Amino acid sequence: MAMIRALRLLADRQVALTERDDPPDPGPNEVQLRVRAVGLNHIDVWGFRGMAFAKRIYPLTVGAETSCEVAGIGNGVTNVKPGDRVVPYSALTCGTCPACMNGRDNLCENVAGLRGFHVDGFAQDLTNHPARLLVKIPDAVSMQDAACVAVAYGTVEHMLFDNAQLQPGEWVLVHAGGSGIGSIAIRIAKSIGCTVITTVGSADKAGKASALGADHVINYREDRFEGVVRKLTRKKGVDVVFEHTGADTWAGSLLSMKRGGRLVTCGATSGPIGSLNLMQLFQQQYRITGSFGAPMSALARGLDRIASGVRPVIDTVYGLADFRAGVDRLETRDVFGKILVEL
Repeated sequence: MAMIRALRLLADRQVALTERDDPPDPGPNEVQLRVRAVGLNHIDVWGFRGMAFAKRIYPLTVGAETSCEVAGIGNGVTNVKPGDRVVPYSALTCGTCPACMNGRDNLCENVAGLRGFHVDGFAQDLTNHPARLLVKIPDAVSMQDAACVAVAYGTVEHMLFDNAQLQPGEWVLVHAGGSGIGSIAIRIAKSIGCTVITTVGSADKAGKASALGADHVINYREDRFEGVVRKLTRKKGVDVVFEHTGADTWAGSLLSMKRGGRLVTCGATSGPIGSLNLMQLFQQQYRITGSFGAPMSALARGLDRIASGVRPVIDTVYGLADFRAGVDRLETRDVFGKILVEL
């Protein structure tokens, strides 16, 4: 039997490039995908550390975010054909529960796991996937850029528009502007005419964030960002806070919002526990929304936005054998934009 390469976790923090059997021919309503690029995210770091928050069995093929070409189709597949370029939706949703039927895929009541985190992922030459969980890549979008969509770009689209309902002309505070999702959020918010304030941790990142279009950049190692935000907005505060860093920024984020402001959060990389003054919450009429993943519609919107010219920032591209170096770089936060692995 023919063999393919697969990057697999053998145990916590132990990853190896291995060979495994080719996947079988795609079954009914399945496609076989040739993987071209994989995007790295903090979810890969958590998975690498063993923080999967669910039972899983090693060895486990890594990679939750990818761009692929359709290599073959099974019986009943009509939405794609061999040669099509696609982004697969990483969560194995049921497709039949009320959330799925209403286009809220990331709230699926019967999800079978996230690929690359709970079940085998995409860091392998070939893999099979349900045909219904594919989004076609527009001709104007490169495979590298498309590899930033399933987790990062989709998450930002869902946070800013489905949840925070960001409007043109509003003020938005984007934390960690050098991160994959932070850099994308800056570009998207600027593309619709918002005033963007962002936080970064170094002078080098400050320059890069300004070059992306951020109107005001705060080095959080030198200044208390909430104080600077209050001054910039003349004590009014921002309309929207794009939060994903967690404990270190939580209290300051609440102080940075205007009355009736909206905070949307998808992460807690600096810690999961933050306090909340309930009087502040109801008196200021804040709206705080948790956001995890994205519906498939957000992936399609993200691809269209990239096709229009609002592209993700690529920090580094590694080969498949150098996946560990990419994860290490992501862990140190010495990164500006997205890290990719090409196959």
